[in-house]
Formats: sequence, structure tokens, C-alpha cells
Amino acid sequence: MNIDFNKNNDGLVPAVIQDAKTLKVLMLGYMNEEAFLKTNESKKVTFYSRTKKRLWTKGEESGNFLQLVDIKLDCDNDTLLIHVNPVGPVCHTGDDTCWQEKNKQDYGFISELEQIIENRKNQSTPDDSYVASLFAKGMNKIAQKVGEEAVEVVIEAKDDNEDLFLNESADLLFHYLILLKAKGYELNDIVKVLEKRN
Repeated sequence: MNIDFNKNNDGLVPAVIQDAKTLKVLMLGYMNEEAFLKTNESKKVTFYSRTKKRLWTKGEESGNFLQLVDIKLDCDNDTLLIHVNPVGPVCHTGDDTCWQEKNKQDYGFISELEQIIENRKNQSTPDDSYVASLFAKGMNKIAQKVGEEAVEVVIEAKDDNEDLFLNESADLLFHYLILLKAKGYELNDIVKVLEKRN
């Protein structure tokens, strides 16, 4: 890896720290060549602290280390992207990230849909929202809807109408997310179970 530590007068390059699993950006630090070499050797991310004027291994005081997974160099050879497995919160404030975000997996629109379901559950009336009406009818009705949608997916899987199959699959996923919410869970909880199995 040919890092251009001389591009800036201080001999430092920015190091963007990203969770290897969730892909959340956790923090930004700076490395000189010595910090880079120590990171590779110890497998714990080490920075050059501009305030302490010395090498600083993240977690050396708190125990919240950043376990190295891999390092990538950008196209200009002057910025590092470092994938890590964090041990505990990353920010000195105690937050998961330095941007006050929870460090959990994001599934794009599916995560947005989970939030929409939560909002409609809490902020809508059964007359205004299909989701709110399902929650008002209780667990048995929600579970029944998941069962009905699952049967419809199986039926459409045996036919050749891709449009119907995809629409029924979307209905099943939507109702499954409602069921998870009703039970107090979210998709991340299911992913953790799957990860433990593999």
C-alpha cells in the first residue's frame, strides 16, 4: 500500500472508520506512518493524536478498541478507509458513532418501512391507517394476516405470473414486519439469529 504521507505538511492522512458489518461510519481520525504500522501490527486501530502530539490507540483508556478488519486506500493515495469491529461505543461521549447515530444495520427502504410502521402504530388511528387498524385488532389478527400472505406466496410460486408472485411476496414481507413490531422486534434481531447460525 503506497500511502502518500507527504501530501500534507503534517505527515498525516485522514482515516475514515467504518463498521465492517453495519457499514456505519463511526469516526474520523488521522494517521501518520507510525500509527499505520502499529495498527497493522497490533490489529487495534491507532491514530496520531493532534492534541496529545503522540500515537493514541483508540480504547487505550476506555477499553473500547477498534479491532482491525481491513484497510483500503483511496484513488489519490491520501485517505484511508478502515473497516473495524468496534468493542463498545466509539465516541468519547458514549455514543455509538461521532454523529450520534445508533450503530445498527440499515436495510435501506426496509429500515424506512420499519420506521413508517412504528409511526403509524403510535401516531395513527385505526380509521386513518391500515397498519394502525391491524395493531388495534391485536396479535391474532396480525399473525393471521402473515399466514394468509404466506399461503398466497406459495400459490403464486406455483404459477408463472411473476408480477403476482412479487406482489404477494411484498405483502408477506410487509405483514411480517408488522408482526415483528407487534412482538417488540425488528429485522436486525432476525439477522443476528441468522448470523449466529453461520
